[in-house]
Amino acid sequence: MQDMNYIAPGWLPGGHLQTIYPAKCIAKPAVDYQRERWPTPDGDFIDIDFVDGEPGQPFLVLFHGLEGSSDSHYSRALMAHIRALGWSGAVPHFRGCSGEINAAPRFYHSGDAEEIDWIIRRLAQQRKQQDPAASRFYAVGVSLGGNALLRWLGESGHRAEFVDAACAISAPLDLAGGGAALSRGVNMIYTRVFLQTLKPKCLTKLTQFPDLFDRDAMLRSRNLYEFDNAVTAPLHGFRDTDDYWHRASARHVLDAITVPTLVLNARNDPFLPERHLPQSASAAVRLEYPREGGHVGFATGGPPGSLAWLPQRIHRFLVNGG
Repeated sequence: MQDMNYIAPGWLPGGHLQTIYPAKCIAKPAVDYQRERWPTPDGDFIDIDFVDGEPGQPFLVLFHGLEGSSDSHYSRALMAHIRALGWSGAVPHFRGCSGEINAAPRFYHSGDAEEIDWIIRRLAQQRKQQDPAASRFYAVGVSLGGNALLRWLGESGHRAEFVDAACAISAPLDLAGGGAALSRGVNMIYTRVFLQTLKPKCLTKLTQFPDLFDRDAMLRSRNLYEFDNAVTAPLHGFRDTDDYWHRASARHVLDAITVPTLVLNARNDPFLPERHLPQSASAAVRLEYPREGGHVGFATGGPPGSLAWLPQRIHRFLVNGG
């Protein structure tokens, strides 16, 4: 386990400010995306936003977090950074996160390795066809997307090695520990934000499939445990929330990852208390737990602050492994 050189600015103390301020108050860089819609193997669709770089340069795919998108602060910061380097990239949207509800009787979840698999393999194949001289192929996941990416890396083992390196940022490595933290005290502010968008999506989904899940139980849910019990678990083949959180947690597969991978979590992340951070992984995995940073925060500089540190850290690991 490494404790690297992120240092929070003195004017931004504590995990909550370090989480909320970068997401809400720092200007996001402009990014010129080109959108493609892909049919899925189960008759649904996903939308993928691309940035075009220079021929022969690396390609990076970014999997966003719960209720995130290509417009999230971390997405635009990283895509703007790689575009300035001449790299190409893509932000696939999980089902229902691109601004239009998806068509199938499912959404997305933290252990969605099967979804990651077909997306990342098609992206790699498409990249080879469009740019045969492309040098490297990288994968990054943030929060929920980071956990799902790690699940795919661990479950795939050596079959994932067409990916040259990967990063998981602020991933909820222990879903039960993170879920419990988000269900009490001031952390409920984050849960309420998530439920404000998840519940309307669920009501729309019930107009497509009226008996898909218990509408009243969904509407009554006050935290992610209750929501996952009513919606996420039954829609995606889990017995209940406890089964989902156990089987989908990335901590179980860290020792099976063979692709060079950075796992970066701040120890003051409100979404996953320090005591739940895994202390061991395979030799391919670098566990990096700086003391501060919040949840996908890592702002730097004087007010109003900058989002530059995280893209730079990701870039440094992907290229140099350190």
